[in-house]
Amino acid sequence: MDSIKQVSTVASVALPVDERLMVRRCRYQAGQGRRLCVVTGTHGDELAGQYVCFALSQLLAAHPERLRGTVDIYPALNPMGIDSVTRGIPAFDLDMNRIFPGGRDGSAFEEIACDIVESLEGADLVLDLHASSLFLREMLQGRVMRECEARLLPYARRLGLDFVWVHPSATVMQATLSHTLNSRGTPCIVVEMDVAMRINREMGDRLVRGILALMEDLGMWTGDAGDPSPAPFPDPIVCDDDARVTFINAESSGVFLAEDLCGRQVRAGERLGRIVDPLQGEVLTDVRAPFDALVFTMRAYPIVYQGSLIARLLRMGGGDA
Repeated sequence: MDSIKQVSTVASVALPVDERLMVRRCRYQAGQGRRLCVVTGTHGDELAGQYVCFALSQLLAAHPERLRGTVDIYPALNPMGIDSVTRGIPAFDLDMNRIFPGGRDGSAFEEIACDIVESLEGADLVLDLHASSLFLREMLQGRVMRECEARLLPYARRLGLDFVWVHPSATVMQATLSHTLNSRGTPCIVVEMDVAMRINREMGDRLVRGILALMEDLGMWTGDAGDPSPAPFPDPIVCDDDARVTFINAESSGVFLAEDLCGRQVRAGERLGRIVDPLQGEVLTDVRAPFDALVFTMRAYPIVYQGSLIARLLRMGGGDA
Protein backbone atom coordinates (compact mmCIF):
# COMPACT_ATOMS: atom_id res chain seq x y z
CA MET A 1 0.00 0.00 0.00
CA ASP A 2 1.31 3.46 -0.87
CA SER A 3 2.02 5.77 2.00
CA ILE A 4 -0.47 8.48 2.83
CA LYS A 5 0.77 11.97 3.60
CA GLN A 6 -1.38 13.93 6.00
CA VAL A 7 -0.67 17.27 7.69
CA SER A 8 -2.53 17.91 10.93
CA THR A 9 -2.50 20.30 13.89
CA VAL A 10 -1.59 18.67 17.20
CA ALA A 11 -1.74 21.81 19.37
CA SER A 12 -3.41 25.18 18.96
CA VAL A 13 -3.93 28.11 21.33
CA ALA A 14 -5.28 31.60 20.82
CA LEU A 15 -2.90 34.55 20.54
CA PRO A 16 -3.90 38.03 21.73
CA VAL A 17 -4.76 39.62 18.36
CA ASP A 18 -7.09 37.22 16.58
CA GLU A 19 -4.40 34.70 15.62
CA ARG A 20 -3.48 31.20 16.74
CA LEU A 21 -0.25 29.47 17.63
CA MET A 22 -0.20 25.99 16.11
CA VAL A 23 2.13 23.03 16.27
CA ARG A 24 1.76 20.88 13.15
CA ARG A 25 2.68 17.36 12.21
CA CYS A 26 3.21 15.65 8.86
CA ARG A 27 2.33 11.96 8.94
CA TYR A 28 3.50 9.37 6.42
CA GLN A 29 1.60 6.12 6.85
CA ALA A 30 1.60 2.87 4.92
CA GLY A 31 -0.58 0.23 6.49
CA GLN A 32 -0.18 -1.04 10.01
CA GLY A 33 3.15 -1.27 11.75
CA ARG A 34 5.45 0.58 14.06
CA ARG A 35 5.44 4.33 14.62
CA LEU A 36 8.54 6.53 14.58
CA CYS A 37 8.35 10.23 15.52
CA VAL A 38 10.97 12.84 14.61
CA VAL A 39 10.63 16.09 16.58
CA THR A 40 12.68 19.26 16.53
CA GLY A 41 12.41 23.02 16.87
CA THR A 42 11.97 23.01 20.66
CA HIS A 43 14.65 25.69 20.76
CA GLY A 44 14.02 28.29 18.08
CA ASP A 45 17.69 28.94 17.29
CA GLU A 46 18.49 25.25 16.69
CA LEU A 47 17.95 24.79 12.97
CA ALA A 48 19.78 21.56 12.13
CA GLY A 49 16.61 19.52 12.60
CA GLN A 50 14.80 21.54 9.93
CA TYR A 51 17.04 20.08 7.26
CA VAL A 52 16.68 16.55 8.63
CA CYS A 53 12.88 16.86 8.56
CA PHE A 54 13.00 18.18 4.99
CA ALA A 55 15.35 15.49 3.68
CA LEU A 56 13.52 12.64 5.45
CA SER A 57 10.15 13.92 4.24
CA GLN A 58 11.43 14.07 0.66
CA LEU A 59 12.56 10.44 0.80
CA LEU A 60 9.32 9.22 2.32
CA ALA A 61 7.29 11.06 -0.32
CA ALA A 62 9.49 9.81 -3.17
CA HIS A 63 9.48 6.14 -2.07
CA PRO A 64 6.09 5.38 -0.53
CA GLU A 65 6.37 1.74 -1.58
CA ARG A 66 9.28 1.25 0.83
CA LEU A 67 7.46 2.40 3.96
CA ARG A 68 5.77 0.03 6.38
CA GLY A 69 4.06 1.72 9.31
CA THR A 70 3.98 5.38 10.35
CA VAL A 71 6.53 8.19 10.45
CA ASP A 72 5.41 11.43 12.12
CA ILE A 73 7.50 14.55 11.55
CA TYR A 74 7.18 17.56 13.89
CA PRO A 75 9.53 20.30 12.58
CA ALA A 76 8.55 23.13 14.91
CA LEU A 77 7.54 22.48 18.51
CA ASN A 78 8.31 26.15 19.26
CA PRO A 79 7.21 27.98 16.08
CA MET A 80 7.38 31.43 17.69
CA GLY A 81 10.97 30.78 18.67
CA ILE A 82 11.88 29.71 15.14
CA ASP A 83 10.10 32.71 13.60
CA SER A 84 12.01 35.13 15.84
CA VAL A 85 15.35 33.21 15.96
CA THR A 86 14.92 32.93 19.73
CA ARG A 87 16.08 29.96 21.76
CA GLY A 88 13.13 30.04 24.14
CA ILE A 89 9.56 31.22 23.79
CA PRO A 90 9.87 34.91 22.86
CA ALA A 91 8.55 37.57 25.25
CA PHE A 92 8.32 35.02 28.07
CA ASP A 93 12.00 34.23 28.71
CA LEU A 94 10.89 30.60 28.89
CA ASP A 95 12.81 27.51 27.78
CA MET A 96 10.18 25.27 26.24
CA ASN A 97 12.24 22.20 27.09
CA ARG A 98 11.73 22.96 30.78
CA ILE A 99 7.92 22.90 30.90
CA PHE A 100 7.09 19.32 29.97
CA PRO A 101 4.82 17.46 30.52
CA GLY A 102 2.75 20.65 30.71
CA GLY A 103 -0.81 20.65 31.94
CA ARG A 104 -4.37 21.74 31.30
CA ASP A 105 -4.52 24.20 34.20
CA GLY A 106 -1.35 26.14 33.40
CA SER A 107 -0.31 28.71 30.82
CA ALA A 108 -1.02 28.47 27.11
CA PHE A 109 2.45 27.03 26.56
CA GLU A 110 1.97 24.39 29.24
CA GLU A 111 -1.21 23.39 27.41
CA ILE A 112 0.74 23.12 24.16
CA ALA A 113 3.39 21.00 25.92
CA CYS A 114 0.64 18.73 27.20
CA ASP A 115 -0.84 18.35 23.69
CA ILE A 116 2.60 17.51 22.27
CA VAL A 117 3.23 14.82 24.88
CA GLU A 118 -0.20 13.27 24.32
CA SER A 119 0.44 13.26 20.56
CA LEU A 120 3.79 11.46 20.96
CA GLU A 121 2.87 8.97 23.67
CA GLY A 122 2.67 5.39 22.51
CA ALA A 123 5.19 5.75 19.67
CA ASP A 124 7.70 2.95 19.27
CA LEU A 125 10.51 5.51 19.23
CA VAL A 126 10.85 9.31 19.36
CA LEU A 127 13.96 11.09 18.08
CA ASP A 128 14.31 14.52 19.70
CA LEU A 129 16.67 16.51 17.46
CA HIS A 130 18.70 19.45 18.74
CA ALA A 131 21.64 21.55 17.70
CA SER A 132 23.96 23.02 20.27
CA SER A 133 23.79 26.61 21.47
CA LEU A 134 25.53 29.55 19.82
CA PHE A 135 28.42 29.06 22.20
CA LEU A 136 29.28 25.39 21.67
CA ARG A 137 29.74 23.01 18.74
CA GLU A 138 28.82 19.35 19.18
CA MET A 139 29.86 16.33 17.16
CA LEU A 140 26.97 14.20 15.90
CA GLN A 141 25.94 12.44 19.09
CA GLY A 142 23.11 10.83 21.00
CA ARG A 143 22.15 11.41 24.62
CA VAL A 144 20.60 8.46 26.45
CA MET A 145 19.31 8.40 30.03
CA ARG A 146 21.09 5.76 32.09
CA GLU A 147 17.80 4.40 33.37
CA CYS A 148 16.81 3.64 29.75
CA GLU A 149 20.20 2.43 28.49
CA ALA A 150 19.20 -1.18 27.90
CA ARG A 151 16.22 -0.16 25.80
CA LEU A 152 17.66 2.83 23.91
CA LEU A 153 21.32 2.06 23.29
CA PRO A 154 20.68 -0.57 20.57
CA TYR A 155 18.61 2.04 18.68
CA ALA A 156 21.23 4.76 19.19
CA ARG A 157 23.95 2.50 17.79
CA ARG A 158 22.09 2.28 14.45
CA LEU A 159 21.60 6.01 13.88
CA GLY A 160 24.95 6.74 12.27
CA LEU A 161 26.13 8.74 15.27
CA ASP A 162 29.78 9.25 16.15
CA PHE A 163 29.26 9.29 19.89
CA VAL A 164 26.63 8.25 22.43
CA TRP A 165 26.67 9.68 25.93
CA VAL A 166 24.80 7.58 28.50
CA HIS A 167 24.21 9.93 31.40
CA PRO A 168 22.26 10.08 34.67
CA SER A 169 19.07 12.11 34.67
CA ALA A 170 19.75 15.31 36.59
CA THR A 171 16.90 17.09 38.33
CA VAL A 172 16.83 19.83 35.68
CA MET A 173 16.12 17.21 33.00
CA GLN A 174 12.87 16.06 34.54
CA ALA A 175 10.98 18.85 32.74
CA THR A 176 12.41 17.97 29.31
CA LEU A 177 10.49 16.26 26.57
CA SER A 178 12.84 13.27 26.50
CA HIS A 179 12.64 12.63 30.25
CA THR A 180 8.87 13.02 30.22
CA LEU A 181 8.41 10.51 27.39
CA ASN A 182 10.89 7.97 28.75
CA SER A 183 9.35 8.15 32.22
CA ARG A 184 5.95 7.43 30.66
CA GLY A 185 7.17 4.41 28.71
CA THR A 186 7.68 6.02 25.29
CA PRO A 187 11.33 5.56 24.28
CA CYS A 188 13.06 8.81 23.31
CA ILE A 189 16.65 9.50 22.20
CA VAL A 190 18.09 13.02 22.11
CA VAL A 191 20.36 13.81 19.16
CA GLU A 192 22.74 16.78 19.31
CA MET A 193 24.69 18.16 16.36
CA ASP A 194 26.86 21.09 15.36
CA VAL A 195 25.94 24.64 16.46
CA ALA A 196 22.89 26.91 16.67
CA MET A 197 21.62 29.07 13.77
CA ARG A 198 23.40 26.93 11.19
CA ILE A 199 22.59 23.85 9.13
CA ASN A 200 25.29 21.24 8.69
CA ARG A 201 24.05 19.26 5.70
CA GLU A 202 26.74 16.60 6.01
CA MET A 203 25.62 15.76 9.54
CA GLY A 204 21.98 16.00 8.50
CA ASP A 205 22.42 13.63 5.56
CA ARG A 206 24.25 11.15 7.75
CA LEU A 207 21.51 11.22 10.36
CA VAL A 208 18.83 10.68 7.70
CA ARG A 209 20.70 7.62 6.46
CA GLY A 210 20.94 6.43 10.04
CA ILE A 211 17.20 6.90 10.56
CA LEU A 212 16.50 4.81 7.46
CA ALA A 213 18.91 2.12 8.66
CA LEU A 214 17.11 2.01 12.00
CA MET A 215 13.75 1.90 10.24
CA GLU A 216 15.01 -1.11 8.26
CA ASP A 217 15.86 -2.86 11.52
CA LEU A 218 12.38 -2.07 12.82
CA GLY A 219 10.74 -3.48 9.70
CA MET A 220 9.54 -0.02 8.65
CA TRP A 221 11.66 0.51 5.53
CA THR A 222 12.93 -1.58 2.64
CA GLY A 223 15.66 -0.73 0.16
CA ASP A 224 18.38 1.88 0.33
CA ALA A 225 16.66 5.10 -0.82
CA GLY A 226 18.47 5.10 -4.17
CA ASP A 227 21.99 4.72 -2.79
CA PRO A 228 23.43 1.71 -4.67
CA SER A 229 26.23 1.04 -2.18
CA PRO A 230 25.63 2.75 1.14
CA ALA A 231 28.74 2.66 3.31
CA PRO A 232 28.16 0.97 6.67
CA PHE A 233 28.40 3.17 9.72
CA PRO A 234 31.17 2.49 12.22
CA ASP A 235 29.96 1.67 15.70
CA PRO A 236 29.77 4.89 17.74
CA ILE A 237 31.99 5.52 20.71
CA VAL A 238 29.82 4.99 23.78
CA CYS A 239 30.43 6.65 27.14
CA ASP A 240 28.50 5.08 30.00
CA ASP A 241 30.84 6.33 32.74
CA ASP A 242 30.71 10.04 33.59
CA ALA A 243 34.09 9.72 35.30
CA ARG A 244 35.58 9.62 31.79
CA VAL A 245 34.06 13.01 30.87
CA THR A 246 36.04 16.15 31.70
CA PHE A 247 34.89 19.74 31.32
CA ILE A 248 37.59 22.21 30.27
CA ASN A 249 36.81 25.72 31.53
CA ALA A 250 38.49 29.02 30.74
CA GLU A 251 41.16 30.05 33.22
CA SER A 252 40.99 33.69 32.10
CA SER A 253 38.69 36.08 30.27
CA GLY A 254 39.47 37.04 26.69
CA VAL A 255 39.04 35.89 23.10
CA PHE A 256 39.28 32.14 22.55
CA LEU A 257 40.99 31.11 19.31
CA ALA A 258 39.93 27.49 18.93
CA GLU A 259 41.64 24.77 16.94
CA ASP A 260 39.38 22.83 14.58
CA LEU A 261 39.13 19.75 16.78
CA CYS A 262 35.46 19.04 17.43
CA GLY A 263 34.85 15.36 16.78
CA ARG A 264 38.54 14.51 16.72
CA GLN A 265 40.78 12.57 19.05
CA VAL A 266 43.69 14.48 20.56
CA ARG A 267 46.84 13.51 22.40
CA ALA A 268 47.80 14.63 25.88
CA GLY A 269 49.34 18.10 25.63
CA GLU A 270 47.82 18.88 22.23
CA ARG A 271 46.60 22.47 21.92
CA LEU A 272 42.83 22.98 21.98
CA GLY A 273 43.15 26.73 21.49
CA ARG A 274 44.44 29.92 23.04
CA ILE A 275 42.76 32.64 25.08
CA VAL A 276 44.24 35.95 23.95
CA ASP A 277 44.12 39.63 24.89
CA PRO A 278 43.50 41.58 21.66
CA LEU A 279 44.32 44.90 23.32
CA GLN A 280 47.90 44.06 24.20
CA GLY A 281 48.52 41.17 21.81
CA GLU A 282 49.19 38.68 24.59
CA VAL A 283 48.37 35.01 24.97
CA LEU A 284 46.64 34.70 28.33
CA THR A 285 46.11 30.94 28.40
CA ASP A 286 47.40 28.15 26.21
CA VAL A 287 44.59 25.57 26.48
CA ARG A 288 45.85 22.01 26.04
CA ALA A 289 44.37 18.56 26.43
CA PRO A 290 45.26 17.07 29.82
CA PHE A 291 45.17 13.50 28.45
CA ASP A 292 44.40 11.49 25.31
CA ALA A 293 40.78 12.31 24.59
CA LEU A 294 37.89 12.62 22.17
CA VAL A 295 36.73 16.24 21.81
CA PHE A 296 32.96 15.85 21.57
CA THR A 297 32.08 19.46 22.47
CA MET A 298 34.12 22.53 21.49
CA ARG A 299 33.70 26.24 22.09
CA ALA A 300 32.26 27.98 19.01
CA TYR A 301 31.66 31.51 20.32
CA PRO A 302 35.05 33.15 20.88
CA ILE A 303 34.33 35.54 23.76
CA VAL A 304 34.97 33.81 27.09
CA TYR A 305 34.98 34.73 30.75
CA GLN A 306 36.84 32.93 33.47
CA GLY A 307 34.93 29.70 34.01
CA SER A 308 33.31 29.61 30.54
CA LEU A 309 33.05 26.13 29.06
CA ILE A 310 35.79 25.54 26.48
CA ALA A 311 35.36 21.84 25.70
CA ARG A 312 34.03 18.50 26.86
CA LEU A 313 36.51 15.67 26.59
CA LEU A 314 36.05 11.93 26.76
CA ARG A 315 39.14 10.27 28.19
CA MET A 316 40.30 7.61 25.74
CA GLY A 317 41.95 4.32 26.56
CA GLY A 318 41.09 0.76 27.36
CA GLY A 319 40.35 -0.26 23.78
CA ASP A 320 38.34 2.74 22.62
CA ALA A 321 38.15 3.20 18.86
